[in-house]
Amino acid sequence: QVQLVESGGGLVQTGGSLRLSCAASGRTFRNRGIGWFRQAPGKEREFVAGISYNGSSSLYVDSVKGRFTISRDNAKNTVYLQMNNVKPEDTAVYFCAEHAYAYRSDVLTTSYNFWGQGTQVTVSS
Repeated sequence: QVQLVESGGGLVQTGGSLRLSCAASGRTFRNRGIGWFRQAPGKEREFVAGISYNGSSSLYVDSVKGRFTISRDNAKNTVYLQMNNVKPEDTAVYFCAEHAYAYRSDVLTTSYNFWGQGTQVTVSS
């Protein structure tokens, strides 16, 4: 099975930028869609962005469109989330996850079956 490890989180000021990374080990995930999700204290985990297995298509929640960009480098078995112009409401633990089915990606949390441990992003106002 695949192991996913997120990195790149931290404390950033409003309007700043961060780049999160999701590195896979154990096996390749080049035929799997990957999603980024986030969970703020007291809230449910929500979809943030997703990318198809080959990077040809991506999805974003409306609140991050135009600010966040998801990308992947299958040669490095890594998916990235570039976060620009961050806002305090972006504060959360960010998780990456692998879609349960090959060659598919979508916004449903329940569609993803392997998850990383998460990385904290805190945006100060």
